[in-house]
Amino acid sequence: MELFDVYPLYNVTPVKAEGVYVWDENDTKYLDFYGGHGVISIGHSHPDYVKSLSEQLTKIGFYSNSIVNPLQQELAHKLGKLSGCENYNLFLCNSGAEANENALKMASFETGKSRIISFKNAFHGRTSAAVAVTDNASINAPLNLRQAVTFLPLNDIELVIREIGKGDVAAVIIEGIQGVGGLDEGTTEFFQEVQKECNENNVLLILDEVQSGYGRSGKFFAFQHHHIQPDMITTAKGMGNGFPVGGVLIADKIKAKYGRLGTTFGGNHLACAAGIAVLDVMEKEKLTENVNEVYGYFLQETKTVPKIKKVKGKGLMLGVEFDFEVGDLRKKLIFDQHIFTGGSNNKNLLRILPPLNTKKEHVDIFINALKEILG
Repeated sequence: MELFDVYPLYNVTPVKAEGVYVWDENDTKYLDFYGGHGVISIGHSHPDYVKSLSEQLTKIGFYSNSIVNPLQQELAHKLGKLSGCENYNLFLCNSGAEANENALKMASFETGKSRIISFKNAFHGRTSAAVAVTDNASINAPLNLRQAVTFLPLNDIELVIREIGKGDVAAVIIEGIQGVGGLDEGTTEFFQEVQKECNENNVLLILDEVQSGYGRSGKFFAFQHHHIQPDMITTAKGMGNGFPVGGVLIADKIKAKYGRLGTTFGGNHLACAAGIAVLDVMEKEKLTENVNEVYGYFLQETKTVPKIKKVKGKGLMLGVEFDFEVGDLRKKLIFDQHIFTGGSNNKNLLRILPPLNTKKEHVDIFINALKEILG
């Protein structure tokens, strides 16, 4: 049997990783400025994280959600405290797509409606409803296109008001900062007006913080830059630092009912151990504060590279935009400079998603590599 060939691959085989670096099978060292799609939050193989998972595995790794698992409650309490979202309840699952799937389902349950408003260049996952609200026709099968979804441009509040006014919208789903779409984001005024319209029209506001959450934007969740309170917040990637875990933070006003949501693997003992370790390290090492410090330095240093047109995003969720397509630049960064970066729907944009414990000296390595390649 061969693998189902759905991924274009770079010819690099990582075999170990530590902090902000990975090594391949030839012991070549790479600076990780992509974090495996922004998954690596506290750094590769963090000793506290490894210890927590290793110790948990010697006790119990998994049992079903039909029994009491105190680690779930511990994770929920720590997440509420560190994020400032203590007036939410947590449903644990396995991935960002699954988190968005469950949030959309809950919105439809709560409102009795089915149409969803999403936004141009949105990416919310690859499962049934999550991919339907993703603005990419090439990954939507005919089955997915049966969902009722309206895509609107970011920051056009009049169109949002018009669509919500039709009375059939269950939810508005929006990323705190767009990831795959190219680091675009709503303005504070837009986010606040969308929340107002949702509150007044029995529409739930879902903030997709799968990539932009967990300190990556310089606040715990990116929506907190805009002083709003969504009805649901979805999270995953950085939540487990590589262990598959996701969650939906659900506002207190939405009441739980047995049977509406469920999962086999979500919130298992190992996932909770991973999630708790991430939060503990974030707090102990003040990683959100580090993100803001390094972000300021990154903005300063990119000004020394004349060919950079613009830097988009916030914190360590960044896009470096040029006036040319960056495919060849990414290859040169990997194979000549040994630096991982990411791409997006915007072919002129390098996506930068390093671990949250990245330091200024790592930014220097990246900037010097760009200067060497670009001349």
